[in-house]
Amino acid sequence: MFGDLFEEDYPSVPYNQYGKGKKLKTKALEPPAPREFTNLSGIRNQGGTCYLNSLLQTLHFTPEFREALFSLGPEELGSLEDKDNPDAKVRIIPLQLQRLFAQLLLLDQEAASTADLTDSFGWTSNEEMRQHDVQELNRILFSALETSLVGTSGHDLINRLYHGTIVNQIVCKECKNVSEKQEDFLDLTVAVKNVSGLEEALWNMYVEEEVFDCDNLYHCGTCDRLVKAAKSAKLRKLPPFLTVSLLRFNFDFVKCERYKETSCYTFPLRINLKPFCEQSELDDMDYTYDLFSVIVHKGGCYGGHYHVYIKDVDRLGNWQFQFLELHSQLFLLSSDGSTVSLLKNCSLQAELSFQRNDPEVFKTLTSESPGLNDRTSCPHWFDINDSKVQPIQEKDIEQQFQGKESAYMLFYRKSQLQRPPEARANPRYRVPCHLLNEMDAANIELQRKRAEYDSTNNDFELHLHVGPHYHFFNGALHPVSQTESVWDLTFDKRKTLGDLRQSVFQLLDFWEGDMVLSIAKCLPAGLHVYQTLDGDDLTLCEMEIADEEDIFVWNGVEVGGIQIPTGSDCEPLLLNVLHLATRGEGEKCQQLTESPQVFPSNAEVGSVFTALAIPVGAIFLSSTECTNEGWTAIPQEDWRKTFREQGLTNGSLVLIQDSSNSNNSLLTKEGEWITTVNETNWIQVKNLCQSESEEEHVKIPATANTVVFDIRIKAIKELKLMKELAENSCLRPIDRDGKLLCPVPDNCTLKEAELRMGSSLGLCPGKAPTSSQLFLFFAVGSDIQPGTEMEIIVEETITVRDCLKIMLEKSGLPGDTWHLRKMDWCYEAGEPLCEEDATLKELMICSGDTLLLIEGQLPPPPSEMLRFQGFLKVPIWWYQPRGCTGPWRSHQDQTNGPPPPGGAWGATATQGAPGDTYAEASLCYLGDIEISEDATLAELKSQAMTLPSFSEFVIPSPTFLRAWTVESRRPSRLLRINQQQLREYKLGRRTEICLEPLQKEENLGPQDVLLRTQRRLPGERAYGPPVDLVWDTARGWTAGALQRQVADCCSLPVEKIEIAKYFPEKFEWLPVSSWSQQTSKRKKKKKQENLQGAPYYLKDGDTIGIKNLLFEDDGDFSTVRDDAGKEKQKQLALGRKKSQEALCGQSSSAVSGAESPGRPQRPEASLSIHVGSFR
Repeated sequence: MFGDLFEEDYPSVPYNQYGKGKKLKTKALEPPAPREFTNLSGIRNQGGTCYLNSLLQTLHFTPEFREALFSLGPEELGSLEDKDNPDAKVRIIPLQLQRLFAQLLLLDQEAASTADLTDSFGWTSNEEMRQHDVQELNRILFSALETSLVGTSGHDLINRLYHGTIVNQIVCKECKNVSEKQEDFLDLTVAVKNVSGLEEALWNMYVEEEVFDCDNLYHCGTCDRLVKAAKSAKLRKLPPFLTVSLLRFNFDFVKCERYKETSCYTFPLRINLKPFCEQSELDDMDYTYDLFSVIVHKGGCYGGHYHVYIKDVDRLGNWQFQFLELHSQLFLLSSDGSTVSLLKNCSLQAELSFQRNDPEVFKTLTSESPGLNDRTSCPHWFDINDSKVQPIQEKDIEQQFQGKESAYMLFYRKSQLQRPPEARANPRYRVPCHLLNEMDAANIELQRKRAEYDSTNNDFELHLHVGPHYHFFNGALHPVSQTESVWDLTFDKRKTLGDLRQSVFQLLDFWEGDMVLSIAKCLPAGLHVYQTLDGDDLTLCEMEIADEEDIFVWNGVEVGGIQIPTGSDCEPLLLNVLHLATRGEGEKCQQLTESPQVFPSNAEVGSVFTALAIPVGAIFLSSTECTNEGWTAIPQEDWRKTFREQGLTNGSLVLIQDSSNSNNSLLTKEGEWITTVNETNWIQVKNLCQSESEEEHVKIPATANTVVFDIRIKAIKELKLMKELAENSCLRPIDRDGKLLCPVPDNCTLKEAELRMGSSLGLCPGKAPTSSQLFLFFAVGSDIQPGTEMEIIVEETITVRDCLKIMLEKSGLPGDTWHLRKMDWCYEAGEPLCEEDATLKELMICSGDTLLLIEGQLPPPPSEMLRFQGFLKVPIWWYQPRGCTGPWRSHQDQTNGPPPPGGAWGATATQGAPGDTYAEASLCYLGDIEISEDATLAELKSQAMTLPSFSEFVIPSPTFLRAWTVESRRPSRLLRINQQQLREYKLGRRTEICLEPLQKEENLGPQDVLLRTQRRLPGERAYGPPVDLVWDTARGWTAGALQRQVADCCSLPVEKIEIAKYFPEKFEWLPVSSWSQQTSKRKKKKKQENLQGAPYYLKDGDTIGIKNLLFEDDGDFSTVRDDAGKEKQKQLALGRKKSQEALCGQSSSAVSGAESPGRPQRPEASLSIHVGSFR
């Protein structure tokens, strides 16, 4: 039990492993990728925020907006460090925008994150996963910024940059009286339908007049009668930046559906607005605008994707690199990246061909001076698609005039707006000092993390064995001093051998003369040198030098004045030689002794006599080949063969028989053991191979120096078992309780295996572990019974994580919420194996140890705890549908016994409880848990199971629990992915969660929808108990697909059932049916068959009623309880209406709308940004 608590000094040559030991390497998380060749940063998509990313990039590439925001300091906006202080007025939205713009300008990463910004908006995961309209976002974001900047010097930022006015005029044809009305705008909304382009749309809006005549006369206030008049509109004030929203989405009143206008709609790169303005006496440049951003929408009116074409006004990005890479046969980029030139040896044909294909680019590249970083040419365009940034040409904008992928918003800037020279190609221009310092520190940290990650993946350990500190004896190299003989060096495997040699020279400053580096290997006999490393220009990776390689540093000739043999041919072998011991005066005793001896593998076998100073005799090898005996004699004619040719390896047993003492022979002529030798005893071997045998156990004569292999072979022979077991069996000690212990290696003696004479060994199927393998016991849980452990053989270099996976697979346990603990000497669960990337050998796990599989993930190490940004305090509820049975029922009935702490929400009408015979929801409060936002959903379930109130329920494991968020006292959103972090669910600080017990484990896919189905009872206005139905919507959300799924579950023909969705808030049923085949309008059919949209809004947890048309063929799905619920709602609404009218005098419709019960979710949720009050 205590293992090798006290070591004995057995005579043997140790398996030397020189050096300071292997260092534990942890796998570093990959840091964000650096910027690509464009030197511009994208923005990561949070799931559905492409519309936000496109607008933010447009604002970022509006330098005047960006710098105006940067001009507001912490004294006006506050500090993000104080955002949680209720007494501090921190304007979080502009602060987060500042920080995001600084990251886009200066942080060396491929894409920035908007998570902090959307958190400042008050958005949850619903908002971040739901796509909204970018035109709507533009107005709401500007409104939020205006509110956030109240009372600061930037209070007029939006008005100053984007505000314009329109004047609408009506001119009387009789008295010429002008009636006008002025309107403000932040963006112009222009028509797309039946219009060829932007200029025509503006002409229709601000040039053409609408005439009132005939039956449509205008009432003039001056004339006081109906007269003819003309109505027109003009642009009175133009903003510095003009935003144009294109009405791509329209409504077809004939088809009663929305559609996207995909016809051709042109817009110029430069536009003159003078014809559309009220005042036109100014110079043309005052009315001229240049296009600098185009937000593109790809898709239809019900979904799609946004990206943006951006004009790099400040020349912050690199545009021509990719082009030069594509035409490397013509152009040469200088080493410093500053100039570009034509290759001298490029063919004339290639040059002419390139001029024909790209004449403008060719002219630009060959005529412009130096090059790429001298950004004096016009600004270039880039396509920014979330994280990806690609250079484009101006002509590519024309591709967005029409089609499914077309322009949706246009952004123009006044041509008179000129950028200062110091802003050109200077991302640090006008960035506040505190943000500069933050970004510089962040870049240093990124470089450090990348260096660490690069080091983890490209650095490896080399063990340098210094020749002058070694001496050669007994056929191998051995260290003179353990502390100075080996040096550990961490080196980059991408460097060359010459670099390594130079580093070794610097490390060993005492070295003089030539230096030769050779591959060495630590063998049982000692250190042996193999091939010499040549080729200083080759990298270590190309030379296939491995991690933890042993390198011998010497002069290439001798060590300590002795010329040493090198190469694999003369590799030293450590053999265990058995022979009779010698007493005084050379007399042979009757005791068999074993002595380790080292021989070169290319030495002759006969040299063993010389090494032992024994006259010529007989040599026997321990072998199972070609004979049934444990020993095979080597013919004298084979003594001239080498040890390698005879197949000997390290640890092989050789028996030497002195011909002059044949009377004391330990072997008969047949090669069998004789039992007359002194101190000989026996080992009992039991047959556990489940093979037929005449005897169940045999006794094998043995001594303390008998090899286990010989005992096993002898036992197989005497038990008369199959010869095949010689290759696939092992011996395992049997303890006093009859338990099989760890297998004993074949090459061990009984003394080395610590086996006493008379011990019992079991002959078992399967090979014993090798010297590099571990035999482990493992069991599930901490309460294990003797004999229930499972067994496994693994490599000692396997990591804890991989070992855990193998044990889980062998035990058939699902999931990955498990960890390993080592059983201590008291047969109890010890400390967990926290270092999951460490090897078993590094954690000193030995053969025979018992590991325990314990459910629950490991707590994060302290280093990771520092990264946690907060914890959630989550109220946990028990959601038990009434009427369901299963192993998860409480020990005491919750409906009859006292409620749990905090009370219960019982008999609540939920989505799964339409009637009094249905499974109504019972929400019972269990308690609160505090859990990190970085924890997974599975960890939340596990922690909830530790609540004292949870002990009333019998749940096998967290996988038998289904988690819902709680809203309006009923389950709302299904949390389906156990391994997803709580942070990704965007639960919020006030989220409550209810846990529903399951009959069996479930693993819902991303396209699976969980529905509660209830069959209508024939002849009664009631339903049976609910049954969960998992509907795979991979083939569409159609009514027909749902009907087929329901029919299959009910074992009924699809034409004999009718289904309906229940709306518990209104006590109403809505039949779900496929649309008639006579419907020929494809778009209409496609929309109406989508059950996610109106009028069904189908989602997880909805109740589906099933009616068997064989018994009932009417369309009524309602119940008596529905009638009562509707009547109660009607009375409550009427009472509220009367009381509100009496108290407030408000209109009944407004009051009823404000106080009515919760309504079903609308198909399109409005977009909002929450802003604090700063007035």
